[in-house]
Amino acid sequence: MLEVIEDTLIDAIKLLPFLFITYLIMEYIEHKMGEKSKKAIKKSGKFGPVIGSILGIFPQCGFSVSATNLYAGRVITLGTLIAVYLSTSDEMLPIFISEAVSPIIILKILGIKLIIGIIVGILIDLIIVLINKKNIKEEKEENEIGHICEEEHCHCEENGVIKSALKHTLNIFLFIILITFLINIIVHFVGEETISSWILNKPIIGPIITSLIGLIPNCAASVIITNMYLENVISLGSMIAGLLTGAGVGLAILFKTNNKLKENIGIVALLYTIGTISGIIIELLKITI
Repeated sequence: MLEVIEDTLIDAIKLLPFLFITYLIMEYIEHKMGEKSKKAIKKSGKFGPVIGSILGIFPQCGFSVSATNLYAGRVITLGTLIAVYLSTSDEMLPIFISEAVSPIIILKILGIKLIIGIIVGILIDLIIVLINKKNIKEEKEENEIGHICEEEHCHCEENGVIKSALKHTLNIFLFIILITFLINIIVHFVGEETISSWILNKPIIGPIITSLIGLIPNCAASVIITNMYLENVISLGSMIAGLLTGAGVGLAILFKTNNKLKENIGIVALLYTIGTISGIIIELLKITI
């Protein structure tokens, strides 16, 4: 139990800088920038999926948390959010490096995730633009950053940028500790071996199950999936499927900060579908690296 608590605190503390910087940016946008500037940021979203995918491949689930908060504040597009989720590598990279995996193999895996993230993110944004083509909704879109402040009763205008950012950070930090602790307990008692036995020698079923494991809102998901791949328990397709859906704590934060439940469920379903289909395609094409 002490080990579980220690892992929980370490995972949560790693996210603190990302949380604070994200909320600092959001508070600055809310306090200091005019409406024209806010609209300019939203419209620059066509390049968002590319930037989001590149940032996502860095070995931290902090980027998915940052992207989730920015999406909840409607600073970035849905395509950018999904691109970050898909490319996020969490603990995969450190594990590969520690196990002396060939740099070429690592770059190929990161490249697959990066390309899928960019293509899917751009497609999602294009589809949304076509659906909402010059829709009235675009002009009447509300300021979601302000709503986040109201819901958490942080009195942002009175407190100033730094103090408000600190309050938001503390609020989410405590939430992350709770969620991470519960998940770590489950992983501790169920065990990686039990989880791997569900997937062993199941080529098509593999991506379906690993995509589900990837949805666990914790960096532990990427650790489990990467270790299973290194031990030849799962195939490349299964690993890619799980790593594509593995958005770290980002999904837990999505349900905490974005008050649109149906939309959140739709995002999770979309992420799961993309991960599963990508993994199955890799399996069927018998792609190896």
